[in-house]
Amino acid sequence: MKIAAAQIVTGEDPQANLKLVEEWTARAAEAGAELVVFPEAVQRAFGYSLTPIAEEVWGPWADEVHMIAQRHGVVVVLGMFTPGEPNDQGKPRVKNTLLAAGPSVFVSYDKLHLYDAFGFQESRTVQQGERVVRFDTRGLRFGLATCYDIRFPQLFQAHAAAGAHVTIVPASWQAGPGKVEQWRTLAVARALDSTQYVIACGQGLPSAAGVDAPQGAPSGVGHSLIVSPTGQILAEAGEEPELLIAEIDAEAVEGARKTIPVLVNARTDLDL
Repeated sequence: MKIAAAQIVTGEDPQANLKLVEEWTARAAEAGAELVVFPEAVQRAFGYSLTPIAEEVWGPWADEVHMIAQRHGVVVVLGMFTPGEPNDQGKPRVKNTLLAAGPSVFVSYDKLHLYDAFGFQESRTVQQGERVVRFDTRGLRFGLATCYDIRFPQLFQAHAAAGAHVTIVPASWQAGPGKVEQWRTLAVARALDSTQYVIACGQGLPSAAGVDAPQGAPSGVGHSLIVSPTGQILAEAGEEPELLIAEIDAEAVEGARKTIPVLVNARTDLDL
């Protein structure tokens, strides 16, 4: 199965961002992809108010995404925001949601691990998710994760133990010293310690795309990656918007799990 990772840079306007989804989905379909992954925060980039644009996954914005996917005959995976419950101070929050929509696929996932790190507090404005989500298409099983989730190997191992061939990781990875190296290392590590493909698709660097981003927002650094089950980087983007294409092969996953049986060898009988 051929898949694509569309590294784009989104802004404040959800409708303008939909046009980017349409454009890049068309490009991915023309390249033969059957599934295209977009970054986190496609509906609206971080740094802008999220509650006014948050809507359920059956709302008009998500419906447009679904129609784009159906029109091009591909599965589209991207980040949006859905309504959440108020925080402890009574202030509104959203859920950081992934939507996967297309032929025979319509699921959503709310980010499990919130980015309360490097001086940023996502939990002030975002409600954490409570469930693990996977979906099947074209004979392959896909797990879902979002950005900061990539630092938690147990989620990826749970997907793999449930038969996932691929985990998809949309992100808006905040810039900073060593952050690109951490992103790349984590994507490779998650592929290795769960013997599956990892599609880590991040927002591009705004300045490389000529976009003005709000100061201090986790607006993306680029360097989207497609990593094999044995840790080989099959494709990597730079900082600018870019479309990555790679082949996903279930037999490669099965072969890796026979050669490096970390899932089978893991000790589950110890009180660690």
